[in-house]
Amino acid sequence: MYEIWLAMNIVYEIALGIWPLLALLLAVWVALLVAARGRLGARQVRQALLLGALVAVALFFSVPTLTQSSLANMGYWVDWANLLAIALGLGALAAVFSVPILGLAGGRK
Repeated sequence: MYEIWLAMNIVYEIALGIWPLLALLLAVWVALLVAARGRLGARQVRQALLLGALVAVALFFSVPTLTQSSLANMGYWVDWANLLAIALGLGALAAVFSVPILGLAGGRK
Protein backbone atom coordinates (compact mmCIF):
# COMPACT_ATOMS: atom_id res chain seq x y z
CA MET A 1 0.00 0.00 0.00
CA TYR A 2 2.91 2.30 0.73
CA GLU A 3 4.11 2.03 -2.88
CA ILE A 4 0.75 3.19 -4.24
CA TRP A 5 0.67 6.15 -1.84
CA LEU A 6 4.23 7.06 -2.81
CA ALA A 7 3.42 6.91 -6.53
CA MET A 8 0.34 9.10 -6.03
CA ASN A 9 2.39 11.66 -4.11
CA ILE A 10 5.04 11.72 -6.82
CA VAL A 11 2.42 12.33 -9.51
CA TYR A 12 0.87 15.09 -7.38
CA GLU A 13 4.23 16.80 -6.86
CA ILE A 14 5.01 16.63 -10.58
CA ALA A 15 1.59 18.12 -11.37
CA LEU A 16 2.24 20.96 -8.91
CA GLY A 17 5.44 21.77 -10.76
CA ILE A 18 3.80 21.91 -14.19
CA TRP A 19 0.38 23.31 -13.30
CA PRO A 20 0.63 26.21 -15.79
CA LEU A 21 1.12 23.73 -18.63
CA LEU A 22 -1.77 21.62 -17.37
CA ALA A 23 -3.99 24.72 -17.18
CA LEU A 24 -3.00 25.63 -20.75
CA LEU A 25 -3.83 22.11 -21.96
CA LEU A 26 -7.22 22.34 -20.25
CA ALA A 27 -7.89 25.70 -21.91
CA VAL A 28 -6.90 24.32 -25.33
CA TRP A 29 -9.16 21.30 -24.84
CA VAL A 30 -12.12 23.48 -23.82
CA ALA A 31 -11.49 25.77 -26.81
CA LEU A 32 -11.44 22.75 -29.13
CA LEU A 33 -14.70 21.48 -27.65
CA VAL A 34 -16.35 24.88 -28.09
CA ALA A 35 -15.12 25.12 -31.68
CA ALA A 36 -16.38 21.61 -32.47
CA ARG A 37 -19.77 21.87 -30.79
CA GLY A 38 -22.51 20.71 -33.09
CA ARG A 39 -20.08 18.54 -35.03
CA LEU A 40 -19.52 15.91 -32.39
CA GLY A 41 -21.21 12.54 -32.56
CA ALA A 42 -20.84 8.90 -31.72
CA ARG A 43 -18.64 8.34 -34.76
CA GLN A 44 -15.96 10.71 -33.47
CA VAL A 45 -16.09 9.12 -30.02
CA ARG A 46 -15.63 5.63 -31.50
CA GLN A 47 -12.70 6.80 -33.63
CA ALA A 48 -11.15 8.57 -30.65
CA LEU A 49 -11.48 5.48 -28.45
CA LEU A 50 -9.79 3.39 -31.13
CA LEU A 51 -6.99 5.93 -31.42
CA GLY A 52 -6.62 6.06 -27.64
CA ALA A 53 -6.42 2.26 -27.44
CA LEU A 54 -3.75 2.18 -30.14
CA VAL A 55 -1.75 4.87 -28.34
CA ALA A 56 -2.05 2.98 -25.04
CA VAL A 57 -0.85 -0.30 -26.57
CA ALA A 58 2.04 1.42 -28.34
CA LEU A 59 3.06 3.19 -25.13
CA PHE A 60 2.79 0.02 -23.06
CA PHE A 61 5.51 -1.56 -25.17
CA SER A 62 7.61 1.54 -25.84
CA VAL A 63 7.74 3.34 -22.46
CA PRO A 64 10.26 0.90 -20.93
CA THR A 65 12.57 1.40 -23.90
CA LEU A 66 12.09 5.17 -23.80
CA THR A 67 13.14 5.16 -20.14
CA GLN A 68 16.23 3.07 -20.93
CA SER A 69 14.75 -0.06 -19.40
CA SER A 70 12.97 -3.13 -20.74
CA LEU A 71 9.98 -5.32 -19.94
CA ALA A 72 12.44 -7.92 -18.62
CA ASN A 73 13.56 -5.51 -15.88
CA MET A 74 10.05 -5.18 -14.51
CA GLY A 75 9.86 -7.75 -11.75
CA TYR A 76 7.73 -5.94 -9.18
CA TRP A 77 3.96 -5.48 -9.43
CA VAL A 78 4.25 -1.75 -8.80
CA ASP A 79 6.40 -1.44 -11.93
CA TRP A 80 3.66 -3.07 -13.98
CA ALA A 81 0.97 -0.94 -12.34
CA ASN A 82 2.92 2.24 -13.10
CA LEU A 83 3.52 1.18 -16.70
CA LEU A 84 -0.16 0.38 -17.16
CA ALA A 85 -1.18 3.69 -15.56
CA ILE A 86 1.17 5.66 -17.82
CA ALA A 87 -0.02 3.88 -20.97
CA LEU A 88 -3.72 4.10 -20.13
CA GLY A 89 -3.48 7.70 -18.93
CA LEU A 90 -1.74 8.95 -22.05
CA GLY A 91 -4.03 6.83 -24.23
CA ALA A 92 -7.04 8.44 -22.55
CA LEU A 93 -5.46 11.87 -23.05
CA ALA A 94 -5.01 11.13 -26.76
CA ALA A 95 -8.64 10.02 -27.00
CA VAL A 96 -9.98 13.07 -25.15
CA PHE A 97 -8.05 15.49 -27.35
CA SER A 98 -8.85 13.66 -30.58
CA VAL A 99 -12.64 13.81 -30.15
CA PRO A 100 -12.97 17.55 -30.91
CA ILE A 101 -10.18 17.40 -33.50
CA LEU A 102 -11.98 14.61 -35.35
CA GLY A 103 -15.20 16.62 -35.09
CA LEU A 104 -13.52 19.66 -36.63
CA ALA A 105 -11.84 17.60 -39.32
CA GLY A 106 -14.76 15.49 -40.45
CA GLY A 107 -17.90 16.97 -39.04
CA ARG A 108 -20.95 14.94 -38.10
CA LYS A 109 -21.87 12.27 -40.65
